[in-house]
Amino acid sequence: MGIVVRTTVLGEYTPSRMASLLGQPGTILQAGAVYRSVVTVEDTYMKQIIGFNQSVSNELNIGVGTSFCFCTDGQLHIRQVLHPEASKKNILLPECFYSFFDLRKEFKKCCPGSPDISKLDVVAMMEYLNLDKNSPALPYGTSQVEDMGKIILMLISEPYNHRFSEPERVNYKFESGPCSKMELVDDNAVIRARGLPWQSSDQDIARFFKGLNIAKGGAALCLNAQGRRNGEALVRFVSEEHRDLALQRHKHHMGNRYIEVYKATGEDFLKIAGGTSNEVAQFLSKENQVIVRMRGLPFNVTTEEVLTFFGQHCPVTGGKEGVLFVTYPDSRPTGDAFVLFACEEYAQNALKKHKDLLGKRYIELFRSTAAEVQQVLNRYSSTPLIPLPTPPILPVLPQQFVPPTTVRDCIRLRGLPYAATIEDILEFLGEFSTDIRTHGVHMVLNHQGRPSGDAFIQMKSADRAFLAAQKCHKKTMKDRYVEVFQCSAEEMNFVLMGGTLNRNGLSPPPCLSPPSYSFPAPAAVVPTEAALYQPSVLLNPRTLQPSTAYYPAGAQLFMNYTAYYPSMQQRMDLYTQMIRPGQCPKNGFAFKGPSS
Repeated sequence: MGIVVRTTVLGEYTPSRMASLLGQPGTILQAGAVYRSVVTVEDTYMKQIIGFNQSVSNELNIGVGTSFCFCTDGQLHIRQVLHPEASKKNILLPECFYSFFDLRKEFKKCCPGSPDISKLDVVAMMEYLNLDKNSPALPYGTSQVEDMGKIILMLISEPYNHRFSEPERVNYKFESGPCSKMELVDDNAVIRARGLPWQSSDQDIARFFKGLNIAKGGAALCLNAQGRRNGEALVRFVSEEHRDLALQRHKHHMGNRYIEVYKATGEDFLKIAGGTSNEVAQFLSKENQVIVRMRGLPFNVTTEEVLTFFGQHCPVTGGKEGVLFVTYPDSRPTGDAFVLFACEEYAQNALKKHKDLLGKRYIELFRSTAAEVQQVLNRYSSTPLIPLPTPPILPVLPQQFVPPTTVRDCIRLRGLPYAATIEDILEFLGEFSTDIRTHGVHMVLNHQGRPSGDAFIQMKSADRAFLAAQKCHKKTMKDRYVEVFQCSAEEMNFVLMGGTLNRNGLSPPPCLSPPSYSFPAPAAVVPTEAALYQPSVLLNPRTLQPSTAYYPAGAQLFMNYTAYYPSMQQRMDLYTQMIRPGQCPKNGFAFKGPSS
């Protein structure tokens, strides 16, 4: 957006005359200015902004203690173009760009009987006031601005005598803060953003929505069952108008990722950001603090040890009062804590200690938010969804079906449609479905008992598992490609307990050992395109129990489990349908015959 100044004085109305008519000492409304040029390679965005600001200031003879304010035709140019672009280019806009008058709103205040504000434009306002338009020979920008000047001069004169007294404002920065569950949140002011980079913070969200006013503490990052960010956030704006403008940024980019933006409700926001703990409210009562989350702390760590860990280069705000440990309802520590820092510099110095040792444990450090503090405390202080039974109600990975062997006779399916059924998996595997062991399909469910998109399949031999991984890798199921990897039962158990498996071998669950530790890579070949990622299965990984079934650890909040299909008879019935095209009489699924 390039710009060079061309001013137009309308009749006897000079800038000072207009200032007096507006009745706002020290504020000048420049109505008849056109600032335009073509941006060349040499002209940068920053130079254009600075040049515009200087030109207008010189034209209006702005001195100490005086200022001017823009009047715009709507808000899109300021909120949806200028501020987002400046934010992307790391340009600090002059103060004049943070306050402006929306001519359409001012016109509607002055003339309540005029058309709806959504239908108002310069032409409609000129017609309503019976004003003559400028010559069509003038460039569009020049004509548009001069027409706006005529409208303003008419509004501030008899018989309207309108005063421009309440400008629109753009927030300089996002302010964090606590939110109570008892607070009323407007359903029409909340959106859900999806596809965020996992390392993004509330400040990154504020930058993405730059130009729109987010309510104080209104950016709440969502966490998954492990307490890690899942790429979603609930954002609360100051009004429905700003929410609607935010929805227009659907599929705009943050870095190299596009972000999906959808409507949400106030209840959705309070579930994530709301809290009732007085301890948390007191911790978050200090404003303009940067919050850092610590994970993997020794259970017997003290506040003094945390303060010593950060040292003098990044002092904690308020000393002991700036550290909040996360505990279970019975006061047992979880290994997590939140720490306050007074400024960005201290926080950045603190984050440099990521994976430094405290005692014998390496500590993970992440930038956090007030909403995340509430969410983590709410999660750990809540009652487990599934209480621990004396014998397990539904066994998790029974050992009689999944003995921890190193034979790579299993495959992992990743990226399944959430609506995928056992029948879909059998059809996907085709000829290899006859090689599945009885009760050998394990659908991995998330903490809500819903499909996670992962499944483990026990095959009759390592050779058939290898061929299935080679031939079925990245085949499609319901318009989605599914990744297929060969693994062993031992690796399968390990991944389900929170570890990861990749080309370099096995890695232990988080915070159980230093980052330099890894298991030896298996000798068998994994498809070169394969990349295994940790599934969302357990909140706090623990070692396996030496019983006939895996019990959820006492510290877990959620028990995730797998379902076992098919039985021998079910698998044979389904495969019979697959080799004979037609309708499955039990479920109504249509299967295709095997391809030649």
